[in-house]
Amino acid sequence: MLKNNDINSRAFKSARTNKVEDSLKKRYLYKIISNFVGLGASMITQTIIPRALGPASYGSFSFLTEFFRQVVGFFDAGTSLGFYSKLSQRPREPALIRFYWAFAGLIGIVVIILVQAIFSIGLGSRLWLGQETLFIFLAAIWALLTWYIQIISNIVDAYGQTVGGEIARIAQKIFSVGLILLMYWCNRFSLTEYFAYHYVIMLFLSYAFWRVLRASRIALFPRIKPYSLAIKRYTNEFYKYSSPLLMMSVFVLIFAILDRWLLQRVAGSVEQGFYGLSYQIGAICFMFTSAMTVLLMREFSKAFGNQDLEHMRTLFKRYIPMLYSIAAFFGVFVALQADRISWIFGGTKFHGAARAISLMALYPIHQTYGQLTGSLLLATGQTKRYRDVNIGIGFLGLPILFWLIGPKHWFGLELGATGLAIKMVLVNFIGVNLLLFYCARFLHLSFFIFLRHQGYSFVLLAGAAVLATTAVNLLIHKPIIAFLLTGAAYSLESIGIALLFPQVFGVTRTELVRSLAQLRSRLAVALGG
Repeated sequence: MLKNNDINSRAFKSARTNKVEDSLKKRYLYKIISNFVGLGASMITQTIIPRALGPASYGSFSFLTEFFRQVVGFFDAGTSLGFYSKLSQRPREPALIRFYWAFAGLIGIVVIILVQAIFSIGLGSRLWLGQETLFIFLAAIWALLTWYIQIISNIVDAYGQTVGGEIARIAQKIFSVGLILLMYWCNRFSLTEYFAYHYVIMLFLSYAFWRVLRASRIALFPRIKPYSLAIKRYTNEFYKYSSPLLMMSVFVLIFAILDRWLLQRVAGSVEQGFYGLSYQIGAICFMFTSAMTVLLMREFSKAFGNQDLEHMRTLFKRYIPMLYSIAAFFGVFVALQADRISWIFGGTKFHGAARAISLMALYPIHQTYGQLTGSLLLATGQTKRYRDVNIGIGFLGLPILFWLIGPKHWFGLELGATGLAIKMVLVNFIGVNLLLFYCARFLHLSFFIFLRHQGYSFVLLAGAAVLATTAVNLLIHKPIIAFLLTGAAYSLESIGIALLFPQVFGVTRTELVRSLAQLRSRLAVALGG
């Protein structure tokens, strides 16, 4: 019988940390700071990249990278989330890290062999419509590197080293802006060079994460080799966790690839570029709430490991409505400013992306709920429930997809990027609320309280955005100035909403008064100093 405690006690010598774990608030603060820097970086880079590449090349990049992101996600099959959850619960098991890296390396080899096999049997041109072989392999490597960096990021967060990790991300984002500006100034912006840019900034971040872990005496690649019985135990453990997700991964892969393949087949690379831009802008809206997802999953995992249902319930009630409203704050504003945003980010060539941008700006609002409810189900091992909802929603989306995007001789509407955006938002809304229902039932909370909050908070914020947009449009016609003034007016209105109706942002009036008093005290101390 393997003595796992002996193995882990010896192995932990190479992975112990001298630092006290930072509080959840501090870790989230640094996530938010990092995302603010990321927002500024994205605003700069996204105003350059689509213009420099053009809709067709940008569409090819979006099509291929999303394809391979889904392929790698299929092979992942939820194991990376399981790895993060288990490492959060058992940080004294660096053998777990070594085991998972071996698995990740094997997946990388399988993906590259699979791409070569598809070309060997002559299916490449049918699967990757009109794409060059070089870009296909570059996209496969891009997806693998992205996955590996996420694994490293999970290790950083699982050991509570989020502050150092976010400082590393800030450095990477500043570096990425400088590199993009240099490429643009030197007029070196082919699709090959754009892939190379991604490789450079990903390797930069990997090195920075490694430095953070090394400073805390945590081994990114522990030298401990799991014994055969430990390998068997880990294999069985991950299989038990991820086997329900394996079937889901198959269907999710098919549904996701079909979305982008049908768009490419019917509408072409330009519409693919329009959708790609709208997806990236939606991702910017999601940036602030996604920062909390990985942190909450860690807290859910630890609380579940301690059988502390009350703490899980408190976390859910405290953060879920707040993060939904933060996502809605950004989403409704971007939706109403889509025409200006398409011009700011893409220029006149991307004017056709405005409707898709307007719709995809709403996607992160409920995707916030999806990420957070999904993290609760996965942290508590409810992978079957998570699988069933995602597969069911995927099948629901199929007829909607073919109706909105399909060619007219299939009785489709041929709406291109706009059609895919409609499908994504609609299906996401239904699926997320199903997940929310099951999470509320698990935690013995009222589902309808959360549903009601979704409604009135969205209406209030959307009303404020419409009012600000209408007022500024009557006075200002220059796009950038109007965009900035509308944003300022809308922000002031939202502050007023928070003061009058603090429940919109998931806080009570007592908590709001206490926070304002603390802020005044800190300002008084700062000014007095």
